[in-house]
Amino acid sequence: MTNQNRLATYFHVHLVSDSTGETLNAMARAVCARFDEVLPIEHIYALVRSQRQLDRALRDIEESPGIVIHTIVDSTLRSALEEGCRRMDMPCMAALDPLVSAVSRYLGASTTTRVGAHLRLDNDYFNRMDALNYAIGHDDGQGGQDLDRADVVLVGVSRTSKTPTSIYLAHRGVRAANVPLVRGSEPPEKLFTLRNALVVGLTVSPDRLLSIRRNRLLSLNEDRESTYIDTDAVREEIIQARRLFERHGWPVIDVTRRSVEETAAAVMNLLSQGHGQVEVLG
Repeated sequence: MTNQNRLATYFHVHLVSDSTGETLNAMARAVCARFDEVLPIEHIYALVRSQRQLDRALRDIEESPGIVIHTIVDSTLRSALEEGCRRMDMPCMAALDPLVSAVSRYLGASTTTRVGAHLRLDNDYFNRMDALNYAIGHDDGQGGQDLDRADVVLVGVSRTSKTPTSIYLAHRGVRAANVPLVRGSEPPEKLFTLRNALVVGLTVSPDRLLSIRRNRLLSLNEDRESTYIDTDAVREEIIQARRLFERHGWPVIDVTRRSVEETAAAVMNLLSQGHGQVEVLG
């Protein structure tokens, strides 16, 4: 039987966390993505901090047998979960244990048993919230000339993933503004006099941009023809944008085959390298 004829394999994966479960969810999805034709059915149990909550999770696990992955810190709850899975003959894995043990051995330091320790309200948390507020307030050219506080300003024509990339960067604590390049309109003058912010140009292939824009209009139930989806006009938009980027020496990232996460990672790399380095990333 060829791969094309294979049916996807569905299986249950139970994610048990004493915190929000975001770390566990991301890890599970990253692992499952390594397997072709495998589709996990996720069951997420967040903020499990009492025996009653754990018992409810164990009942659900028994009804839908599968793999159990957890990040439970409390030793009593952890033992109860692992013992319950043993009785049901189900694999139960502590997701962070190998990494935590390796770091502990390297540092020669013991780990904390405080639940949700990584989510404490420290400076990093407040920096992320500040960055998120900034990104929202400076989306799609909002905020006028107030670009001085930005760590990075993303510039590009419409539908080049500027907004989702800005929001993703904000969750990493990076203050990101984005400025659209619109036919017949000039970008804010402040964009050309920034001293501390990294300005990054986002570009995309004409074919990909046309596809995205057409799908956008369909989602809005609009079918009128306009320069927004005119092939020649779109190509000219992209050419003019690239000329602008080159004229000001801004680094350029091609988002044609990049996910938002990959684009954000490329921006983070540019930030770590320092400003003023021109690099076209395909």
